Order: sequence, then structure tokens, then C-alpha cells
Amino acid sequence: MQNSIREFNEYRTRMNDLILSKDNLVIKRLWNLDTNTYTAGALDVKTKEMLGLVASMVLRCDDCIKYHLGKAYEQKLSTAEVYEVFAVANIVGGTIVVPHTRRAAEYWEALQESHLPD
Repeated sequence: MQNSIREFNEYRTRMNDLILSKDNLVIKRLWNLDTNTYTAGALDVKTKEMLGLVASMVLRCDDCIKYHLGKAYEQKLSTAEVYEVFAVANIVGGTIVVPHTRRAAEYWEALQESHLPD
């Protein structure tokens, strides 16, 4: 699974670089808004990442879930905090979120075992 963490991050970086190299103003602006949304403001970064994780789970976007779990790891969320986020997502999204919770739990475990630098 640790290999999949590296593969996910490398693929995401490679494809983002490719897409941004095409110099599309709308895509650049949208992605800039996304980046700025998750910076500290009235809410801290940790809280925003938890919100992003809930939204990603409810929308059932596995790539987004992995991304926000990686950011949650960087923000030093505890496993208990992550599982509370999972609980909120399952309540909001219903049982259709359960398969995504399984994959999210697997990815979180891999992050915990990876000891990746923050």
C-alpha cells in the first residue's frame, strides 16, 4: 500500500503539471481558488481538511479522499479524529459511502505506516 501512496502522489503531480502547462486561464483560476480555500482563515487548515474529507467522501471521489487524507496526515490528525470524520461522512452520505470508508481506512493505515515526512 505504501507504494500506492507514492504512485498516487507522483501521478497527481505529473498530471497537474501537464494540465497546468496548457496554460488554460479558467483551469488555473479554479485550481488557485481550490488552493486558497484550504489556507488558514477564520477556520484553521486542519478544520478545512476535515471538511474537505467529509465532502469528498459524500461525493464519493476516491482521489479526493486520498488527497485529503494525505493533508490530514500532514496536519497530524489522530486516528480518532479521522474516524469521527468518517462517521460524519457516513451519516451525511448514507450507506453508499461505506465502500469509500473502507478504502479510506486502508489508505489512512498505509499513511500511518509510511512515516512520510510532513
